[in-house]
Amino acid sequence: MSERYSHERICLLPPRPPALENSDSDIGLCGWLLVSLSILLMLVTLPVSVWMCIKIVKEYERAIIFRLGRILRGGAKGPGLFFILPCTDSFINVDMRTITFDIPPQEVLTKDSVTVSVDGVVYYRVQNATLAVANITNADAATRLLAQTTLRNVLGTKNLAEILSDREEIAHSMQSTLDDATDDWGIKVERVEIKDVKLPLQLQRAMAAEAEASREARAKVIAAEGEMNASRALKEASLVIAESPSALQLRYLQTLNTIAAEKNSTIIFPLPLEMMQGFIKH
Repeated sequence: MSERYSHERICLLPPRPPALENSDSDIGLCGWLLVSLSILLMLVTLPVSVWMCIKIVKEYERAIIFRLGRILRGGAKGPGLFFILPCTDSFINVDMRTITFDIPPQEVLTKDSVTVSVDGVVYYRVQNATLAVANITNADAATRLLAQTTLRNVLGTKNLAEILSDREEIAHSMQSTLDDATDDWGIKVERVEIKDVKLPLQLQRAMAAEAEASREARAKVIAAEGEMNASRALKEASLVIAESPSALQLRYLQTLNTIAAEKNSTIIFPLPLEMMQGFIKH
């Protein structure tokens, strides 16, 4: 059932405008009469009319010529010289260079219900001048509005962590979506970049506190591991000292040497408990 409905929707799509047929052969008898009068007027007013009929298109431009409202066969003209007839022909220049525009900051609600402000930049150019003139009123304005809605739609399916870490993937997804949507307008989206992601101030403080707590927890774990390793080393040292009684005396003398090297005015001499027990008995 769904396949039949989708097939019906595809069949009901409107046909392409007749202007895209690039044919001026069906302008009718009246149209040919007007064209003939225009040619005759040009011949009568020579050589003055030559300056009105010859136009120049720059290297980065293309000209779409309309004759009695129809696009001439052959599509866009240029670069260089081209010829038009007075009164019946008109033309529109289309810039083929890459155009850059900033996407205004968009307030987006992410998948995990966090509000962020995201902006970006889009690079596009006109790939087909005929489609850019005949299929849409203002290709530049339409591309700008479509970029804003696409940014909101793409970021709405991502959570905050993905937005902060997967900017390249988001930009590539936006570029593919924009390129497919603007293909019928003769627009080629070359590149999309995410410029900045602004978080609310309270969320920034919460994330900073979380990061600080995480660092403190790692520091405590490292300190605990150090204490455990130190205790194991002390245990091994005590076993070695227990095997040799003279080692304890050497360690005692080394400790005194260390204390004396620091220029201390007080030196503590530890006394064995056996000596103190004799005084306690008396």
